[in-house]
Amino acid sequence: MTDAATGQLDAEWVEHHFDHLSPELARDLHPTLALARSRCLVAHSDQYDGFWVVTGYEDVLRVAQDWETFSSELGITVPHTPTPMKILPVTIDPPLQRTFKRLINTHFRPVVVVEWEQQTRALVNRLIDGFVEAGECDFMTEFARPLPGLAFFDMALHAPAEDLEMVNHWATLASLSHLEESRESHGKLAAWIGALMAKRREEGPRGDVVDAVMNADIEGRPITPAEAVGTVQLLVLGGLETTAGALGMSMIRFCRHPEILARLRENPELIPDAVEELLRLDGSFICIARTARHDTELGGRQIKAGERVLIYWASANRDESEFDNADTFDLDRGRNRHIAFGAGPHRCAGSNLARMNLRIALEEIVTRLVDVRLQPGADIDYHSTFNRAPQSVPITFTPGPRLTPAG
Repeated sequence: MTDAATGQLDAEWVEHHFDHLSPELARDLHPTLALARSRCLVAHSDQYDGFWVVTGYEDVLRVAQDWETFSSELGITVPHTPTPMKILPVTIDPPLQRTFKRLINTHFRPVVVVEWEQQTRALVNRLIDGFVEAGECDFMTEFARPLPGLAFFDMALHAPAEDLEMVNHWATLASLSHLEESRESHGKLAAWIGALMAKRREEGPRGDVVDAVMNADIEGRPITPAEAVGTVQLLVLGGLETTAGALGMSMIRFCRHPEILARLRENPELIPDAVEELLRLDGSFICIARTARHDTELGGRQIKAGERVLIYWASANRDESEFDNADTFDLDRGRNRHIAFGAGPHRCAGSNLARMNLRIALEEIVTRLVDVRLQPGADIDYHSTFNRAPQSVPITFTPGPRLTPAG
């Protein structure tokens, strides 16, 4: 239901009919979540056979950390959407989850990611070179979506770069669980990963995460092919569209608040703080579901075993009880306990890589793109379910020089 005066979703909707798949929510996400926090921090929706919506910081944190009560293995989507293959370790709980998580974490530690910085900067500048002379571009198409995919496939998976566009398309569709194409895209992505692993076995070891997963020992037995594919599939799904979305939404903020880029240009040492504020305010990993293992209480509401609970990172990160002036981009914010990468045992393993990509992208954007604005008449639409990203971000700026000669 929408308010006739404002056209925005109203209190009745957020308290009783919340639908995370609605286009109206995608358009007005943060005002709607703010209304939800003001009305009921733990609300029950009658949509999709019923589920709970959790929007307060402390309650979101509790659900994320209490895996013994709120299970990932029993379901992480609303409505429940079975996939052809488990995406590990997101869809399992500790203690087995920790075994799979260690396989991934080792290859995305800060000491590993720092070795990719020079290549990442070269890639960022190559992408900017592709449009900087024109003075305009679609930032999503020409920068935000290519960057994380090219970086990840080359540096982490050592996969063929020519596969990027195809696999990135599948990853985007797979993340939109309400689309009919989602299930099919999961299957295509899994088949591609299986083929990549077969090729890697023929080529010999490279000491990367693909090798680690293929050769893993899981509780005294070899990892199964399905488990190996599911683990790498998580890396792909978790690393591409989420980073692209954060980049795109950051650019929208820069266009609407040019003073941010001006200050960063004068004070580049503030860029790491800017990354954290952008993640807090505009992080693209916005929500995920858990399923109650047993009857429990949350925020004064009684939740029964088997009921689904949708927790909103995007709402928790703007909760005034945790963040002063929560909707304000504040480079002087001291304490910033945002949970843009999730929390608890399932916290994003690729957070170090994402932060590095965002930081280096921002360092070069600040330097090379001047007087950035949204193109006249730009109408920003979002795809938004568990991840959120602008479909297109058309911008203009002062034309600048390439760093490397064309051709």
